[in-house]
Amino acid sequence: MAEVKTKPTGVSVDSFLKKVPDAEQRADSYAILAMMKDITGFEPKMWGPTMVGFGDYHYRYESGHEGDCFMMGFSPRKGQMSLYFMPGVEQYQTQLKKLGKHKTGKACLYIKRLADVDVDVLREMFEISFARLCQPAQQNKRAKPAKKTRAKK
Repeated sequence: MAEVKTKPTGVSVDSFLKKVPDAEQRADSYAILAMMKDITGFEPKMWGPTMVGFGDYHYRYESGHEGDCFMMGFSPRKGQMSLYFMPGVEQYQTQLKKLGKHKTGKACLYIKRLADVDVDVLREMFEISFARLCQPAQQNKRAKPAKKTRAKK
């Protein structure tokens, strides 16, 4: 079995974000970083070479596939921002209709810039996602939260 690349690294989140070449995307990254930190209370970590993640949980699907991942995160990619909703974005149809310009994947929301979306709606989606992942495992059928470490305030 291949080694999982999406795992925490020791790379500094700040040093990664400072290298984002586009100034607007870099500013958006710091705004998203602050929002996710405020919602989760967790310190951000780099997961793999390009993803900033908050918290962690262990998931196990009915198929038997299991692993570890961050609870929410983002990645400033060339031309767009990838926002990760675990375990997926399909449950946010009401919010997506009000969000603004975006595209979706299974667990990803893609935006070009924060100015294209309603930031309050985006925050609501992150808050709902985090609350669902923090539910007891028996209520969350797709994912089982791991032991969490809260950031010091």
